Amino acid sequence: MTYKGIPFRKELHIDQLFSLHYFEYMSTFSFPGESHDFWEFVCVDKGEVTIGAGNQIHTLKKGDIAFHEPNEFHWVKANGSIAPNLIVISFSSKSPMMNFFRKKILRTDDFARSLLARIIMEAGRFLDGRLDDPYQTVLRTRTSLPPASGQLIQLYLEELIIYFYRKYSDISSITQKTEKPDKTMKENIDTEVFNRVVSYLGQHLSGRITIEQICKDNLIGRSQLQKIFSKKSGLGIIEYFSNMKIEAAKELIRTEQMNFTQISEKLGYTSIHYFSRQFKKVTGMTPSEYASSIKAMADRNHRPQPEQDAEPFTQI
Repeated sequence: MTYKGIPFRKELHIDQLFSLHYFEYMSTFSFPGESHDFWEFVCVDKGEVTIGAGNQIHTLKKGDIAFHEPNEFHWVKANGSIAPNLIVISFSSKSPMMNFFRKKILRTDDFARSLLARIIMEAGRFLDGRLDDPYQTVLRTRTSLPPASGQLIQLYLEELIIYFYRKYSDISSITQKTEKPDKTMKENIDTEVFNRVVSYLGQHLSGRITIEQICKDNLIGRSQLQKIFSKKSGLGIIEYFSNMKIEAAKELIRTEQMNFTQISEKLGYTSIHYFSRQFKKVTGMTPSEYASSIKAMADRNHRPQPEQDAEPFTQI
């Protein structure tokens, strides 16, 4: 028998990666702007920001993702009251498919967020240095890497772009109505329960709640609840809730409107000492060390750089 293969046609190819960051910014953060000859997108994971794209100004909220085409001048600033978390990735691609993303601001969904999470997770294994360093203009890989780590980032990023294209382009909108859901009924139910309970936990960050109370208020059994959280987050629900409190504390610290005692009380900790221990357990830093670290970055960001050192700043 004679076999004849079908060659793959690659409709989207990402050539190079220039920046890949997850930023936790102060509520007063402001970047005056830049332009460069490659693509960039900014996705709001928490909070909101105002961005400039060419001569347009937009407000991005949680879940929004904005694309900046090559050579488009763009800037970003926080609104002064909400400390935002941003994902910023810049890359080069000469594929015609990218024309669709010019001037585009889209909404992420669970699938897109899962791909972004995979990219960030793999970047931690692939890139040397901190993912939240806004002054890193040259990416460097780790000396010891998991197999195909860089390739996975490229594939996830290409899948993300293709997913957005198929979801939002006119061609895909016609076929999308007839496509069958790619999740089972149980997976949909588990996702809905998980999202509902996470929202419930967010509403109770200032208190101390038990698993029994969570189960009662959300009409779910304890074993089922633990199983869903283990599957969706890899954590037990109490550990997940504790991490949510610490994330809220980090945002409050960056907002600079409360001292540590007030933050501790607001989030329902029994004492400032217990709050500090829990904060260090999760972040590896005390609240004071975290505040100093973030403040130092903000101070450096506003410090003028010598003209001879200026080069394309690819983070935002």
